Amino acid sequence: MPVYALEIDDFCEEEYSLIGIHSTLEDYKLAYLLNKNLSTKFYKAKEDLEFVREKKKVSFSIYNYENNENDFDWFLIANSYRRENKSISKDLLLTSETKTYLIPEKKKVDFFLKISGIVEYEFVLRTINKIKNIENVITAFSIDKNTLKSKDFLIF
Repeated sequence: MPVYALEIDDFCEEEYSLIGIHSTLEDYKLAYLLNKNLSTKFYKAKEDLEFVREKKKVSFSIYNYENNENDFDWFLIANSYRRENKSISKDLLLTSETKTYLIPEKKKVDFFLKISGIVEYEFVLRTINKIKNIENVITAFSIDKNTLKSKDFLIF
């Protein structure tokens, strides 16, 4: 009788497409423009995506859109978190800024657009082209999730 073995990865693999967006826009403004240009209805999630890195809490903004018609869940996720560090030295207030990335190997990406579910590649390409036409979006492109070392941060 043959014996079969399953790996833990067989259960954890989530189907999703990933789009990287490089833009100077604030998260709420990008969500608004995506709603306008993609006919989506992104809304701010009740809670941000939070982690503890180097003993400090970091928080990445996240917006949701549920497309019940096509059974897709969309997430707009900020790739960076800025923390202002203040210190006092000889009656001077010194400030510095620390920037932490959700996916450190993609520092040029400002936002990720994650589309959960089985999505045709042509749909992803049409979505990318619509995003590229938004003013103040520098570029948008498809990202192969299998090339990311930190892809576990996108599973939630």
